[in-house]
Amino acid sequence: MTLGQLRSLLEVAATGSVRAAAERLFVTQPAVSSQIAALQKELGVRLVTRDGRGLRLTTAGDVLAGYARRLLGLLEEAAVATTGAAAPERGRVRLAAVTTAGEQLLPRLIAGFRERHPAAEISLEVANRPRVFSLLEHHEADLVIGGRPPDPSPLRSLAERPNSLVLVAPPGLLPRSPLPADLARRTWLLREPGSGTRATTEEYLAATGLHPPTLTLGSNGAIREALAIGLGVTLLSLDAVADELARGSLVQVRAPGMPLRRAWHLVARGDEPLAATAQLFVAHLLDTGGFEVPPGG
Repeated sequence: MTLGQLRSLLEVAATGSVRAAAERLFVTQPAVSSQIAALQKELGVRLVTRDGRGLRLTTAGDVLAGYARRLLGLLEEAAVATTGAAAPERGRVRLAAVTTAGEQLLPRLIAGFRERHPAAEISLEVANRPRVFSLLEHHEADLVIGGRPPDPSPLRSLAERPNSLVLVAPPGLLPRSPLPADLARRTWLLREPGSGTRATTEEYLAATGLHPPTLTLGSNGAIREALAIGLGVTLLSLDAVADELARGSLVQVRAPGMPLRRAWHLVARGDEPLAATAQLFVAHLLDTGGFEVPPGG
């Protein structure tokens, strides 16, 4: 097996197409097909199969793809750790964050880190909760900022920062202290499946016995636009709507049990030490980012 073969397999898995995989790898389609064929011949099993007009991995292909992600992630991690060991302030840290943290919380924290360490390189992927923790488990990220890590898992929370979830609405849509019937009549705007905020909203509705109409939107930006034209109400992190609340374009609704007290977690793999530049970033968040090591952490 070669690294090129494994990369071809992962791109075919991600795109469902030899053509699209070739475009992403900047090679020809025959080159990708040859890599996959050689890999299947070496292992003696089919790794991909037809799925309508596209391709998908077989069960054996899924198994190999999991190992390939970890292997390629480990190689990148080794390069990051090695180059940063001699001069951490010139190294690289790979971050991943759930959408709200990536859009609203991290930009300011990254800017502060770059002021301290202008030669450091930072990469950030913003995605939903399953994706960011998968990146960490497969060694494709060094640190994640999101909700509490899955349990059981090889991941551990290094530090926490308060994260209040508040119910917000356009001015005049609801009484400031609404009755349950008021809340049940309004449409609740939800993030996509896999979002931690959506899961929390669904848990809240179930706990309070509310069954309002819902509308699923795929991003915080889409939810903001929907709020602006009065489509409904939504549960969001205070970090995401602090500016709108200050301007008065949104109001905080005093619903039963609100606000919900949660925490942002700074998460790493628990089975290995952090690379030197990642350690610098952790120290920065503890110094200036409002994160604290939890008791017993």
